[in-house]
Amino acid sequence: MITAPDLIAAVGPALFEMVVTGKGDTEVRDVFLADPQEAATGQPGDLVLGLGLRDAEDAVELVERCAASGASAAVLRTALAHEPTVVTAADKSALTLVALQPSVTWAHVVWLMRGVIDRAAAPDSPAAGDAGVHQELFALADAAAAIVDAPVTIEDNQSRVLAYSSGQDFTDPTRVSTIVGRRVPAEVIAHFRARGIFRRLARSSEPFLVPDGPNGIRPRLVVPVRAGGEWLGSIWAVVDGPVSDAVTAELSNAASVLALHLLRLRAQADVARRSAIDRLRTILRQFSPDNPVDVRLPRQPWRVVALGSPDGYDVPQQLDLWESTGRRHGWSEPQLADLDGTVLAVVTDTDGPGSWNWLQKLVQEQAPGTYAAAGGPARGPADLPSSRAEAVELLGLVRRGVAPGPVLRVEEAWHVLTVHRAVTSLDTTKLDGPLATLLRHDIEHDTGYVETLQAWLDYPGQPQRAARELHLHTNTLRHRMKRIGEIAELDLSDPQQRLALQLQIAAVRTEH
Repeated sequence: MITAPDLIAAVGPALFEMVVTGKGDTEVRDVFLADPQEAATGQPGDLVLGLGLRDAEDAVELVERCAASGASAAVLRTALAHEPTVVTAADKSALTLVALQPSVTWAHVVWLMRGVIDRAAAPDSPAAGDAGVHQELFALADAAAAIVDAPVTIEDNQSRVLAYSSGQDFTDPTRVSTIVGRRVPAEVIAHFRARGIFRRLARSSEPFLVPDGPNGIRPRLVVPVRAGGEWLGSIWAVVDGPVSDAVTAELSNAASVLALHLLRLRAQADVARRSAIDRLRTILRQFSPDNPVDVRLPRQPWRVVALGSPDGYDVPQQLDLWESTGRRHGWSEPQLADLDGTVLAVVTDTDGPGSWNWLQKLVQEQAPGTYAAAGGPARGPADLPSSRAEAVELLGLVRRGVAPGPVLRVEEAWHVLTVHRAVTSLDTTKLDGPLATLLRHDIEHDTGYVETLQAWLDYPGQPQRAARELHLHTNTLRHRMKRIGEIAELDLSDPQQRLALQLQIAAVRTEH
């Protein structure tokens, strides 16, 4: 399932702008091209494209018809989508209203959106996946190579090779390494970065020639690929020298077509990621054998880990941060999801990237304020929710300094958790027994008898150490304990009374 806001977010601001969010939770199942001359506006769940609308009056009428038919959203050209009467009509009917950039054709929108919707409907189906787009990228690489009469690679904005043309045997060692490794070698990236190539790619849409370089690097004609001002990738052609303006213009046209393919590829990847997160979130919340969820998990046994990030990041940013950090350190398929405001990971109890041992080391290398708290082992899907609950509870204690960090397993903090659970179950507004008497006495007479009692209980049979904690002489401590016995009826030889008092004092301290 994918909603209209999710769909627009997946494609990005290069093509669309959200004008009115509307209900926001309605599934998008298809794309419908609305004709202003006809009354039909599709079916419930359709993303309605407003073609051929003459003015704001036509747009308002379309919005009202979309709302009446149960459409998920209406897509209009930017000028019409921002008309005050159109915005008011969408607000009134709670219909999601989307603005489409004027440079994009409706045919391209249909092709792009249907590909993304198909991927959302069947995220694990090869037919609905990225294979078709990748095949088209290779065809585009061959077409670009024919235009410039030179071997071509298509790369994203992270210097990863998405497709390449035939004829790469007659290039240079750097190009061969790039294709074999599916990304530009680090030393070559450093060379191009020092020459300002990537800065130029990020800022300009004009093709330019990169001269030859060290280690046999031949000249390259580089064509930035952009959509709506956003840099998506580039075309790199190994050439012998300057290229004619006519060829450059044709390659720029090819880059415009390529931009839509890169947007679709990115959107489909984003949809697949959202789907994987949703499925993992479902199984972490509650496992149901009657309604199993297809989740790709690592080798058992598992462990759910609650992850904490430094202040200043919201939950989606934390999720992106942990995913990029994990991938950068070798975790090829991070099992991450957010649930109730916490980022969670499912790791293995073995070794290697994606394991608890690996994650511990990774967290310890990160910035201060980065934490990882692991729940107990999960030997099957039914154990994941309880492991998740333990991890979240433990993370809260680590963040508050009650339990040591920055990394901790539940097995190492069972005693902290046990006390925390007992303490949080106590109602401090209804305390009774000796502690209530001592609390009243401390308030009325400005004494510190509760603190004294706590130190005595924390160090049983060690009056000298308890006295040092309170910065008192041992005899003074003994005198205070005698006075405490006179104020409140205590039997500190009874282990149950000692335990009960410690829990009550901890509960009071937690409240304050």
